Amino acid sequence: MNTTQNTEEIRRTFSVLVENRPGVLSIISRLFSRNGFNIDSFCSGPTTDPNLTRITIEVYADDNHANLLLAQLNKMVPVYSAKMMEPAKTIRREFVLFKCEAKEYETRNEIIQIGNIFRATVIDVSSDTLTLAMIGEENKINALQELLEPFNILELARTGNLAMERGKYTIDEKTKENIEFSYGKNVTE
Repeated sequence: MNTTQNTEEIRRTFSVLVENRPGVLSIISRLFSRNGFNIDSFCSGPTTDPNLTRITIEVYADDNHANLLLAQLNKMVPVYSAKMMEPAKTIRREFVLFKCEAKEYETRNEIIQIGNIFRATVIDVSSDTLTLAMIGEENKINALQELLEPFNILELARTGNLAMERGKYTIDEKTKENIEFSYGKNVTE
Protein backbone atom coordinates (compact mmCIF):
# COMPACT_ATOMS: atom_id res chain seq x y z
CA MET A 1 0.00 0.00 0.00
CA ASN A 2 1.35 3.40 -0.97
CA THR A 3 1.27 5.70 2.07
CA THR A 4 3.17 8.63 0.58
CA GLN A 5 1.30 11.91 0.43
CA ASN A 6 1.60 14.45 -2.36
CA THR A 7 2.71 17.73 -0.76
CA GLU A 8 2.46 19.59 -4.07
CA GLU A 9 -0.58 21.81 -4.46
CA ILE A 10 -2.55 20.67 -7.49
CA ARG A 11 -6.05 21.43 -8.72
CA ARG A 12 -8.63 19.43 -6.78
CA THR A 13 -12.22 19.08 -7.92
CA PHE A 14 -14.92 18.43 -5.34
CA SER A 15 -18.44 17.41 -6.31
CA VAL A 16 -20.96 18.05 -3.54
CA LEU A 17 -24.70 17.37 -3.20
CA VAL A 18 -26.33 19.72 -0.72
CA GLU A 19 -29.78 20.68 0.47
CA ASN A 20 -31.45 23.12 -1.88
CA ARG A 21 -32.20 25.93 0.58
CA PRO A 22 -31.07 29.52 1.20
CA GLY A 23 -27.65 30.02 2.76
CA VAL A 24 -26.16 26.62 1.93
CA LEU A 25 -23.78 27.91 -0.78
CA SER A 26 -22.49 30.50 1.67
CA ILE A 27 -21.92 27.81 4.33
CA ILE A 28 -19.96 25.66 1.87
CA SER A 29 -17.82 28.53 0.55
CA ARG A 30 -17.03 29.66 4.12
CA LEU A 31 -15.54 26.23 4.86
CA PHE A 32 -12.95 26.79 2.13
CA SER A 33 -12.31 30.39 3.16
CA ARG A 34 -11.90 29.44 6.84
CA ASN A 35 -9.26 26.92 5.82
CA GLY A 36 -7.36 29.54 3.78
CA PHE A 37 -8.29 28.35 0.29
CA ASN A 38 -9.08 30.57 -2.65
CA ILE A 39 -11.86 28.95 -4.65
CA ASP A 40 -10.67 28.72 -8.26
CA SER A 41 -14.04 27.64 -9.64
CA PHE A 42 -17.50 27.32 -8.05
CA CYS A 43 -20.57 26.13 -9.98
CA SER A 44 -23.94 25.15 -8.61
CA GLY A 45 -27.25 24.12 -10.05
CA PRO A 46 -30.33 21.96 -9.60
CA THR A 47 -30.35 18.18 -9.87
CA THR A 48 -33.09 15.74 -10.83
CA ASP A 49 -34.20 15.96 -7.18
CA PRO A 50 -35.68 19.41 -6.39
CA ASN A 51 -34.45 19.09 -2.78
CA LEU A 52 -30.80 18.87 -3.87
CA THR A 53 -28.27 21.24 -5.44
CA ARG A 54 -25.06 19.99 -7.03
CA ILE A 55 -21.91 22.04 -6.49
CA THR A 56 -18.58 21.68 -8.28
CA ILE A 57 -15.71 23.39 -6.45
CA GLU A 58 -12.08 23.62 -7.56
CA VAL A 59 -9.16 24.66 -5.36
CA TYR A 60 -5.41 24.14 -5.33
CA ALA A 61 -4.42 21.90 -2.40
CA ASP A 62 -1.98 19.19 -1.39
CA ASP A 63 -3.19 15.69 -0.44
CA ASN A 64 -3.46 16.38 3.30
CA HIS A 65 -5.47 19.58 2.93
CA ALA A 66 -7.67 18.13 0.18
CA ASN A 67 -8.52 15.10 2.33
CA LEU A 68 -9.20 17.37 5.31
CA LEU A 69 -11.58 19.51 3.22
CA LEU A 70 -13.38 16.39 1.99
CA ALA A 71 -13.79 15.06 5.53
CA GLN A 72 -15.10 18.42 6.72
CA LEU A 73 -17.54 18.65 3.80
CA ASN A 74 -18.95 15.21 4.57
CA LYS A 75 -19.55 16.21 8.22
CA MET A 76 -21.57 19.32 7.36
CA VAL A 77 -25.34 19.21 8.00
CA PRO A 78 -26.50 20.54 4.61
CA VAL A 79 -24.17 18.15 2.73
CA TYR A 80 -25.80 14.97 1.48
CA SER A 81 -22.72 13.62 -0.31
CA ALA A 82 -19.24 14.93 -1.19
CA LYS A 83 -16.55 13.42 -3.39
CA MET A 84 -13.09 14.44 -4.55
CA MET A 85 -12.91 13.67 -8.26
CA GLU A 86 -10.04 11.66 -9.73
CA PRO A 87 -8.74 13.58 -12.78
CA ALA A 88 -8.39 10.46 -14.98
CA LYS A 89 -11.98 9.43 -14.24
CA THR A 90 -13.56 12.86 -14.56
CA ILE A 91 -15.29 14.73 -17.36
CA ARG A 92 -14.84 18.51 -16.94
CA ARG A 93 -16.47 21.20 -19.04
CA GLU A 94 -16.95 24.94 -18.85
CA PHE A 95 -19.35 27.31 -20.59
CA VAL A 96 -18.20 30.71 -21.86
CA LEU A 97 -19.64 33.76 -23.64
CA PHE A 98 -17.38 36.10 -25.65
CA LYS A 99 -18.66 39.48 -26.85
CA CYS A 100 -16.27 40.92 -29.44
CA GLU A 101 -16.16 44.20 -31.28
CA ALA A 102 -17.12 43.47 -34.89
CA LYS A 103 -18.04 46.61 -36.81
CA GLU A 104 -16.76 45.40 -40.18
CA TYR A 105 -18.09 42.49 -42.24
CA GLU A 106 -14.57 41.03 -42.63
CA THR A 107 -13.98 41.17 -38.88
CA ARG A 108 -17.25 39.33 -38.22
CA ASN A 109 -16.32 36.63 -40.71
CA GLU A 110 -12.87 36.17 -39.15
CA ILE A 111 -14.35 35.84 -35.66
CA ILE A 112 -16.94 33.33 -36.92
CA GLN A 113 -14.26 31.27 -38.70
CA ILE A 114 -12.09 31.17 -35.58
CA GLY A 115 -15.14 30.26 -33.49
CA ASN A 116 -16.05 27.44 -35.89
CA ILE A 117 -12.66 25.80 -35.34
CA PHE A 118 -13.55 25.55 -31.63
CA ARG A 119 -17.21 24.65 -32.27
CA ALA A 120 -18.34 27.95 -30.78
CA THR A 121 -21.80 29.19 -31.74
CA VAL A 122 -22.84 32.70 -32.71
CA ILE A 123 -25.65 33.60 -30.32
CA ASP A 124 -25.99 37.35 -30.90
CA VAL A 125 -25.08 39.87 -33.58
CA SER A 126 -25.54 43.63 -33.47
CA SER A 127 -24.31 46.38 -35.77
CA ASP A 128 -20.98 46.54 -33.92
CA THR A 129 -20.66 43.33 -31.84
CA LEU A 130 -20.70 39.57 -32.21
CA THR A 131 -21.25 37.17 -29.29
CA LEU A 132 -20.01 33.58 -29.30
CA ALA A 133 -20.92 30.76 -26.90
CA MET A 134 -18.78 27.70 -26.32
CA ILE A 135 -18.76 24.61 -24.10
CA GLY A 136 -15.41 22.92 -23.73
CA GLU A 137 -12.37 22.08 -21.73
CA GLU A 138 -10.60 24.94 -19.99
CA ASN A 139 -7.52 24.77 -22.25
CA LYS A 140 -9.68 25.03 -25.40
CA ILE A 141 -11.55 28.02 -24.00
CA ASN A 142 -8.25 29.68 -23.09
CA ALA A 143 -6.96 29.03 -26.63
CA LEU A 144 -10.06 30.59 -28.20
CA GLN A 145 -9.80 33.57 -25.86
CA GLU A 146 -6.19 34.11 -26.91
CA LEU A 147 -7.17 34.06 -30.60
CA LEU A 148 -10.07 36.47 -30.04
CA GLU A 149 -8.06 39.03 -28.04
CA PRO A 150 -6.85 40.91 -31.17
CA PHE A 151 -10.54 41.49 -32.03
CA ASN A 152 -11.14 43.40 -28.78
CA ILE A 153 -13.13 41.19 -26.42
CA LEU A 154 -15.62 43.64 -24.90
CA GLU A 155 -17.06 41.22 -22.39
CA LEU A 156 -16.35 37.70 -21.18
CA ALA A 157 -18.43 35.45 -18.89
CA ARG A 158 -17.29 31.99 -17.78
CA THR A 159 -19.14 29.51 -15.60
CA GLY A 160 -16.18 27.70 -14.11
CA ASN A 161 -15.86 23.95 -14.47
CA LEU A 162 -18.62 21.42 -14.13
CA ALA A 163 -17.43 17.91 -13.37
CA MET A 164 -18.90 14.42 -13.46
CA GLU A 165 -17.35 10.98 -13.12
CA ARG A 166 -17.03 8.88 -16.25
CA GLY A 167 -19.01 5.69 -16.72
CA LYS A 168 -21.49 4.26 -14.25
CA TYR A 169 -20.13 6.05 -11.18
CA THR A 170 -22.15 8.86 -9.60
CA ILE A 171 -21.62 11.32 -6.79
CA ASP A 172 -24.30 9.53 -4.84
CA GLU A 173 -23.94 5.80 -4.51
CA LYS A 174 -26.80 5.71 -1.94
CA THR A 175 -30.47 5.72 -2.91
CA LYS A 176 -32.15 9.09 -2.67
CA GLU A 177 -35.69 7.77 -2.16
CA ASN A 178 -35.33 7.64 1.62
CA ILE A 179 -34.08 11.19 2.06
CA GLU A 180 -36.25 13.65 3.88
CA PHE A 181 -35.11 17.16 4.73
CA SER A 182 -36.38 18.23 8.10
CA TYR A 183 -35.34 21.41 9.91
CA GLY A 184 -32.04 21.61 8.06
CA LYS A 185 -30.94 18.07 8.97
CA ASN A 186 -30.67 15.02 6.73
CA VAL A 187 -32.93 12.30 8.07
CA THR A 188 -33.05 8.82 6.56
CA GLU A 189 -35.90 6.42 7.15
